[in-house]
Amino acid sequence: MSIYLKRVYEQPSKKDGFRVLVDRLWPRGVSREKANVDAWIKDVGPSSHLRQWFQHDPKKFSSFKQAYLEELKHGQQRLAFEQLKRIVQEEDVVTFIFASKETTYNHVVILKEIIQHDIL
Repeated sequence: MSIYLKRVYEQPSKKDGFRVLVDRLWPRGVSREKANVDAWIKDVGPSSHLRQWFQHDPKKFSSFKQAYLEELKHGQQRLAFEQLKRIVQEEDVVTFIFASKETTYNHVVILKEIIQHDIL
C-alpha cells in the first residue's frame, strides 16, 4: 500500500493512483473536472469546530491531533474513516487530496500516519 498527499491545486498525475478528497469543504475555485478525484469522503475531515479552533497553528498541532483522533474513533467521522481505510486496502496507490497550503500541520498527515501504522 502506498499513500501520497497532494494539494488539489497541483496537477493530477497517473502516479496518484486512486485520488480521494479528504476535506470537509469543497476547495475554492476548483471545478470537479479539474480536481479529478475518484472519491470525496468529506465526513473524514475534522469537525468545523475543531478545524476553526486549530487554524493550522503548529503550537496547537498535538492537541489537534488528539482531538481529531477522538473524532475518528467516536464521532461522525468514524464511518467515513472506515470507508477510507477500505479504499486504501483495495487500491495499490492512493493519494489523499486536500486544499490547505499547510502541508505539515494538517489532518491529512494524521490520516496517513494512522492508516499506515494501523493506529486506530
